Amino acid sequence: MTDTDTTKPASDAAAAEAEERRRHREEARLIRTREAAARKNTASKDGQWAAGDRTPLNPNEEMKAAGDPLEVRGRIESMYSKWGFWSIPPGDLRGRFRWWGLYTQRRQGIDGGKTAILEPHELDDEFFMLRVRSDGGQLSVAQARTIGTISETMARDTADVSDRQNIQLHWIRIEDVPEIFRRVEEVGLMCAEACGDVPRVILGSPVAGVAEDELIDPTPQIRDIMDRYIGSPEFSNLPRKFKTAFTGQPIPDILHEVQDIAFCAVEHPELGVGYDLWVGGGLSVNPMLGHRLGVFVKPEIAHEVWKGVASIFRDHGYRRLRTRARLKFVLKAWGPEKFLQVLQDDYLGYELPKGPAPKLAQRGDRGDHVGIHRQKDGNYYVGVAPVAGRVSGAKLNAIADIAEAAGSNRIRLTPLQKILVLDVPEDKVNDVVNGLRALELESDPGEFHRNVIACTGIEYCKLAIVETKATAREVVKVLDEKFPDLDNPITVHVNGCPNSCARVQIADIGFKGQLVLDEESGEQVPGFQVHLGGRLGRGDDNDFGRKIRAHKVTEKGMPEYVERVTTNYLADRVSADETFADWAFRAEEELIK
Repeated sequence: MTDTDTTKPASDAAAAEAEERRRHREEARLIRTREAAARKNTASKDGQWAAGDRTPLNPNEEMKAAGDPLEVRGRIESMYSKWGFWSIPPGDLRGRFRWWGLYTQRRQGIDGGKTAILEPHELDDEFFMLRVRSDGGQLSVAQARTIGTISETMARDTADVSDRQNIQLHWIRIEDVPEIFRRVEEVGLMCAEACGDVPRVILGSPVAGVAEDELIDPTPQIRDIMDRYIGSPEFSNLPRKFKTAFTGQPIPDILHEVQDIAFCAVEHPELGVGYDLWVGGGLSVNPMLGHRLGVFVKPEIAHEVWKGVASIFRDHGYRRLRTRARLKFVLKAWGPEKFLQVLQDDYLGYELPKGPAPKLAQRGDRGDHVGIHRQKDGNYYVGVAPVAGRVSGAKLNAIADIAEAAGSNRIRLTPLQKILVLDVPEDKVNDVVNGLRALELESDPGEFHRNVIACTGIEYCKLAIVETKATAREVVKVLDEKFPDLDNPITVHVNGCPNSCARVQIADIGFKGQLVLDEESGEQVPGFQVHLGGRLGRGDDNDFGRKIRAHKVTEKGMPEYVERVTTNYLADRVSADETFADWAFRAEEELIK
């Protein structure tokens, strides 16, 4: 192992680092060579375990076949945290670490044009992004304080609310990871399977257990799945990520159409309250809407149905190509009828009864839970909107203090990067609203403030090409001043690369990061492809949005573009009832460029 003792002369340390980098490159080359030999004459295989294809057909599959990635925690605690960053071999660093919520962070100062050019080790900084799981978006005051304190003391006060209802920290040192694990687990949280080819954090309605119109509290079902299957070797080697969502709301609030599996509350005329089952949704570069299987799931068997669907993905998922290793491709190949038949015959051993569909969203149904809302117990919850999910450890601690002073012990994160404080007595509502406002967390924000979402972006992400959080903040600043009385919400989602962590395809205005040509300078600069008119929750009218051929927007020109199309929408819509998405699909092209 290369000695990285910081007491050595600077020249010796630099030479040691250079040698370690050379070793990493050679190790990566040998892995690629070995993989190429293993994959010889396997081009006709898809890597489906159910078909007997167990040969690892790409480097990720070889890494998982070598041993359960969850076992890397022992090496983190006993070796790497003591020996330092450069002691970590590539297979653990960029592979197995994900199973414990850790991604290497982007090295500072590398522009977006280098993202697809540099080798992984050249993009790596010696720090990590860490995700802390908060399934259902549920945090206690103690849990929020724990994350906030970790952020302030070990993550340079970074903390972002992701659209998977968890908190992401940055600038994490490998030396601090064991202590972070200890602290989060001490308060009932965990980082296990926050990333990786596993069941990711389970989305849940952020108003579970408190909403006045709730049909069922899905928290017991979420907890049941976590206790039985999260961290189990049975599902720690899936073809790729597997995203789950539950809601007890009559109108779903968990973006069920774009999850691998979603359980939406419905009331069966004979069997009572349970769930409608959806499978096979997903976005990224090949977006697909989920399929409603038309069956009714009783709450007590939800974990069995979840296990069956996850097992189908594990056994029948396509493992050869990472670009096809999602459940949505199995659905596309099979169709919903065959999928349901395989689920019932091969995995459940019983038929599921037919059931009703959830209600469709109506005009005015936002589903973000921002504002002041009465709970079914007579208390209130207060929902606020951080700009693009950006908060900090200090703010998390302050939110915990505000909640506790109001007599609350429950904080929730939402799939739309919002924060709720639950269980606020009526006479404490103003205290909570004003306390959060002092933190720039508004319960009555402007429309663009309320409706902007952004991924991590080039600030920390190795896949990103453009800046996102700061760009989103500029959009909010400019547009809320320009349109203070906007009477129809316009959602703006900003993604730093061609993937869709920020769900660009389902926004009114979605920006997908890429390099674009600056007409003034004639040079390639950071910018975006534009998607317009994405919409969910409308049944047969769901759509991924309209792309404008050959039209790109530069990063600097993005606020001006949003202003222009918003102005055109307000001038050209047929009535105040016409949504931006509806207008975007019928508008002349010159109005949306």
